[in-house]
Amino acid sequence: MNHMMISSDEPVETLVKKNRFQSVVKSQWFLLLFAEFVIAAMTGIINPRFFTMSNIVNVLEQVAVLGIVSSGMTLLIISGEIDISVGANIGLSSCVMAIMIKSGIGVFPSFAVGIALAIFSSFLVGLTARTFKAPSFITSLAFISVFQGIALAITKGSFQTIYGQAETIGMTRLGQVLPLSFVISLGAYLMVHFMLTYTKFGRRIYAVGSNPSAAYLSGISVVNTKFSAFLFSGFFVGIGSMVLLSRIGAAQPSTGSGIELKAIGAVVIGGTPLAGGKGRIIGTFLGVLLMGIISNALNMMRVNPYYQQVTFGLLIIASLAVSIFSSYKGHSRTEKTTKSKRKLAD
Repeated sequence: MNHMMISSDEPVETLVKKNRFQSVVKSQWFLLLFAEFVIAAMTGIINPRFFTMSNIVNVLEQVAVLGIVSSGMTLLIISGEIDISVGANIGLSSCVMAIMIKSGIGVFPSFAVGIALAIFSSFLVGLTARTFKAPSFITSLAFISVFQGIALAITKGSFQTIYGQAETIGMTRLGQVLPLSFVISLGAYLMVHFMLTYTKFGRRIYAVGSNPSAAYLSGISVVNTKFSAFLFSGFFVGIGSMVLLSRIGAAQPSTGSGIELKAIGAVVIGGTPLAGGKGRIIGTFLGVLLMGIISNALNMMRVNPYYQQVTFGLLIIASLAVSIFSSYKGHSRTEKTTKSKRKLAD
């Protein structure tokens, strides 16, 4: 009898293992990881310097700021919102930090003010969207001009250099290998992962992004949840501004320009649809890493910088296509489930 039970259970266990394996293989983060290995291997064959320690460290430094900003963007997009003014926000915040440091104010007070300014700027984007009941895409588009205009006014369009005054964060390497800036970005990933996985706020973010009406009826404050997502996004933008200023030692109003598209692209490539309601930070991490590897690979293969811009544009278009396709698959599955339930009810 026991022998029969064991033999009958074996096919079930095998089926479960196969299903788990198939779900992992079909998951977007696995495909990203596979693509990164393929691109790295091909680049390494063409140019063996790709796998040198100095180049790997260079890639990690390059993706650090993008990773920090993308962490905040992940929260926003999951909540059903978006902020395309983060690049201009970085420009304004980094300019304020640089001006304060040049005027003799301490480095850390200047960083604190810059981070607070980034949070406030992001809050204004969310507040305007709520007040005028307009999509955050539109309000953030308007604030690009606002932030850039203020930055141009306070800097008079000139570079704000602070070489040698705030290098600790941007230039420190732990164990003389791992960049501190990349460690900070890992901290941002872990912070967002913890919020989304283990807190009520994370569950509310998913609920609000998936179905705001249902979330409201279940007692969740949709407005407060979205405002919180904007505040956290602003916090990560401020941290990113600090790291970027420390690394390059200068700021101007156009600092951070274009990073918003890369951040959105990284988040969407990582499996978070623009419609919101789902997504994981590991996907964002791999999306950011993919962009860093592609950028470095193109440089290693000496591809014309203008064509590199084309490549990133096509990559963002591909990310939008992935987002729409994943949303379509989700809707079709929901419709099939609803139809099957109706048939059972009849």
